[in-house]
Amino acid sequence: MTEKLLRIGTTYIPVSDVEQASNWYLNKLGAELSYKDEDKAILNFANQSFFLVKSPKNQSSNFHDIHGNERFSITFEVNGLSALKEIHKNFKEKRIRVGEIENRGHSGRNFVFYDLDGNKFDVWSELSPIFTEKTSP
Repeated sequence: MTEKLLRIGTTYIPVSDVEQASNWYLNKLGAELSYKDEDKAILNFANQSFFLVKSPKNQSSNFHDIHGNERFSITFEVNGLSALKEIHKNFKEKRIRVGEIENRGHSGRNFVFYDLDGNKFDVWSELSPIFTEKTSP
C-alpha cells in the first residue's frame, strides 16, 4: 500500500443542546460556524472541522484509562509556554472550566478545559514540527 492517511479532517463531539453548545464554541473558543440544524453544527477552528452532534445528556467524548483516570481525546497545541499561559488566563476570564497548568514530565506544559457538556480537552505548549514546517512563511 503506497497511500497513507494524511490528516484528521473532522472530529465529532457529543453535545446535549446544539444551539447552546455551538454558541459556546463560537463565543468562548472563537470557532466559525459553517452549518447548523437541530441535530448538528459544523464548526471550524484550530485548523480542523468539528461536528457538534446532538446526543443524550451526560454523554461525552471522555474515557477512563486502566487506572480509572478520566482522559481527553483531543490535545490542542499552542506556540510556546507564554501562549499557553495567555490562553489559560483568557479561558479563565471567559469563565471556561480549566485545570491548572501542569508539568507532566515531558517537554512543554499542559492544561485541560471542559465545554458545557463536560467534554474534556487538553492544551499543550508545543507545536508539532510538521505543523510548524507547513505553516511557516
